[in-house]
Amino acid sequence: MMLARHGGRPASHRPAVWCQRYIASRRAVPFWPPRQQSLSTTTAKRHPGIQEAYARREEPQQSLLSKMGEAAATTLASVVVLGVGFAIAGYTYHKSYKHLQLKKIQNAFEPGDPVLTLAAIGKEIPAPPNAQHWVLREEQTKIDRILDGTIKGHYYLIMGEKGCGKSSMLLEAMRKIDGVGCAMLEAHADLEIFRSRLGKALDYEFHEDYIGGYFSERGPRESTALLDIERAMNKLEKVALLHRAKTNKPLILIINQTHLIRDDDDGKDLLELLQQRAEQWAASNLVTMIFNSDDYWVYERFKQLATRMEVMSITDLPKAHALRALQKYRQRYFSEVVDKSILEEVYDRVGGRLSFLNRVAKSHDMLTTCDRIKEIEKTWFLNQCWILGSDMDDDVMDQQKWASAAMVLALALVDKEDQMDHTYDQETGHVLPSYPMHKAQEIMTRADFIRELDRLNLFSITSTADVRASSVPMHRAFKEICALPGFRQFLDDTLERIAAIESLGRTRELVAKDLVLGGKYEITKGIGWDGKAEVTLKQKDEDDNDNDGKS
Repeated sequence: MMLARHGGRPASHRPAVWCQRYIASRRAVPFWPPRQQSLSTTTAKRHPGIQEAYARREEPQQSLLSKMGEAAATTLASVVVLGVGFAIAGYTYHKSYKHLQLKKIQNAFEPGDPVLTLAAIGKEIPAPPNAQHWVLREEQTKIDRILDGTIKGHYYLIMGEKGCGKSSMLLEAMRKIDGVGCAMLEAHADLEIFRSRLGKALDYEFHEDYIGGYFSERGPRESTALLDIERAMNKLEKVALLHRAKTNKPLILIINQTHLIRDDDDGKDLLELLQQRAEQWAASNLVTMIFNSDDYWVYERFKQLATRMEVMSITDLPKAHALRALQKYRQRYFSEVVDKSILEEVYDRVGGRLSFLNRVAKSHDMLTTCDRIKEIEKTWFLNQCWILGSDMDDDVMDQQKWASAAMVLALALVDKEDQMDHTYDQETGHVLPSYPMHKAQEIMTRADFIRELDRLNLFSITSTADVRASSVPMHRAFKEICALPGFRQFLDDTLERIAAIESLGRTRELVAKDLVLGGKYEITKGIGWDGKAEVTLKQKDEDDNDNDGKS
């Protein structure tokens, strides 16, 4: 190996040999496509010829058509990816939202209903550990069995006068089971408010929090209140199916104060919808619906389509139960034991109405409060139904027809009391005089007034269609009004004045004009088949007038 001329390096390491080997290797490699290799800046600096060789290379030019195709493919891929992702997101949200709705409705029937808590505070229902209720009624046992799911296969209409304890019994039954499987709402005349209260009771938002409208043109909330109620019932039905499969018991839906729904087309449509659901769910043991009403017209509406409906009539407490309830009330508020004679005197004045007994028990002077309650009822009746006598104006005739009919019925009830064998029983208490509904309509000579009088709590129509005073204080007010001096004659004068105004309204006055110089009308009946009468004006001749003047 020669090392002298090249500084002692081997021949393979000489620069000329290295360049020859590099050029030979590059000739063996094709020019395009370029080989993927890294060229460090150090190598490029050491070998400037290599850098110039890379710089001299020219890439092939891409055609316009291929560029357009590449851009179109990229755009299409982006649109497809976004569309598929958007659709999947919308579908996932829709399914999860529907599932969440059912879970929320199921939660509405779990223990610890806040509606029950608020209602219990308002009704003063005791909460555990003080679970003993003040008044135990005979109907409470059946209502307890209905709400805990033992009795099923029917839906119920609870009827009774205002303040007799219907809502309190329902709340007491809910308290015993801690509201499990029960939901309760208050009815309202406006359908939108009823829809809102139904949604609150069922924890259903009616798609008001639904944002799926971003994925479609129209959202499901764009509908009427009645259609929203129908959708809520559909959701409740799905939850009831799951509940029955799990517990083999129906859900309970209570609609309180059903009489507040208007007796018009919208109200009738709502009652028809609710009754159809009640009938269907009672037959399949899915949901037991309970309607609570003070007025008789709700029963008349349900009666037309009812097959599985049961009517429960709630009346005033019997005398023995009322005395015990009053004593409990008094013991709670004043911690005193009241003499039995005073308790009986209170019952004689206000009867067994729980709302009256509660008001009396909270007052210091119970007998004075009893008289005040009677005066309130009397004032209410007079303000609505007082008559105006023979001097009334004809413009108020329609209102006086209604008022005089109420006074006639009140007088008939007072007179019937004298014909009854007994009006007071030592065991059951008061026995108020009553007439069957058709007889009451005959006495009033009108069939369309009695239901409005029932709505105003002036008279009461029981579940057996008997008409009587709405309460014991109201009947006492009837007796005082009818005992006023000259009342019967005043009522007769009013009725005669109404009859006279109606007679004037049916009378037509014919005024004859243009009868001058002895002229007269000649009325003849036609001979034709129609039998029309003909009226002819006949004047005197001028010659006759002249002769009369000369003579």
